[in-house]
Amino acid sequence: MKANVGSTDRIVRILVGLVLIGLAATGSIGLWGWLGLVPLATGVVGWCPPYAMLGISTCKTRN
Repeated sequence: MKANVGSTDRIVRILVGLVLIGLAATGSIGLWGWLGLVPLATGVVGWCPPYAMLGISTCKTRN
């Protein structure tokens, strides 16, 4: 598995995931908030399956 999620993308995914999970845990947005596990997991791992299927990478390229 080659990383395809760059550092800024990872930070945003982790923050969004944590916010959604926090809102779900407090009952503010219901069970749908647990979908925050997806961006949290892809942010932590640094690999996104849809990005891989579409050939997208937000990682910096080395010259």
